[in-house]
Amino acid sequence: MSQYSSGSISGGSRSQSGSLPSSADYAEFKSFLEKACGILLGDNKQYLVSSRLSKLMQDNAISSLSELVKEMQMISKRNLKQAVIDAMTTNETLWFRDAHPFDILQRKLLPELQQQSRSREIRIWSAACSSGQEPYSLSMTVEEFKSTSMGLMKYPVEIVATELSASMLDCCKRAEYNELALKRGLSPERLKRFFTQVNDDVWKVKPEIGQRIRFQSLNLMDNYFSLGKFDIIFCRNVLIYFSAELKSDILRRMHSALNPGGYLVLGASEGLTDAGQLYEMVQCNPGIIYRAL
Repeated sequence: MSQYSSGSISGGSRSQSGSLPSSADYAEFKSFLEKACGILLGDNKQYLVSSRLSKLMQDNAISSLSELVKEMQMISKRNLKQAVIDAMTTNETLWFRDAHPFDILQRKLLPELQQQSRSREIRIWSAACSSGQEPYSLSMTVEEFKSTSMGLMKYPVEIVATELSASMLDCCKRAEYNELALKRGLSPERLKRFFTQVNDDVWKVKPEIGQRIRFQSLNLMDNYFSLGKFDIIFCRNVLIYFSAELKSDILRRMHSALNPGGYLVLGASEGLTDAGQLYEMVQCNPGIIYRAL
């Protein structure tokens, strides 16, 4: 669930035309993509690039990746640049992905934060939120905590969900999902409780779940200052697509975006790289989270 979700730059098949970009064109595009949004393509992803972009290039009468890069650098072609980024960050995500981060939120983090003396709401950032499953799962978890721990729910919770892809943000804001998407991790009980059926194949997230979420466009390479400070940051299955240098930079800037003692939740295969001195590892059995020092 992410700006660059699992599977977003892996795999890929031969394009319909069967043609592949030249080595020089591929290298130029690879460099452009990393500078634009941080994605670090491997040296053997020509098939993926060709399959993802062939129709877009055909529709825009562009014959090579080199020409595409030149077009995207023109101010008048911002929409083309966004369309390319959308195509290369195709999102794949689940409801309540990996389960234990949401269990940790409900049984450890929310009770701990609710018991603290504060003059403001609890703030959670869902970074690179893809099509919305993570922030909506977080909000459902908050709602479940609220209904089972009435005495502890003293402070409201705000969830800020950010995403690079404009098309994914539109999906998030519509809050409507088809049956296929809903089957990926959502239990029948939660579907009945937190969604309203629109038609035979579409359900919409109920307002009480969506109202605590604010969706916002953000490239993780940009400044986070406008987001404010957070008590918890979920940044899962994103860092694996960045260079080591960019991972370290993001982790350091997220540390600055956390309140003292705030928590960072990463994906199961992700670590702190060389930013470990900024965080304390917290074993949650199962799962590991990181407390800002």
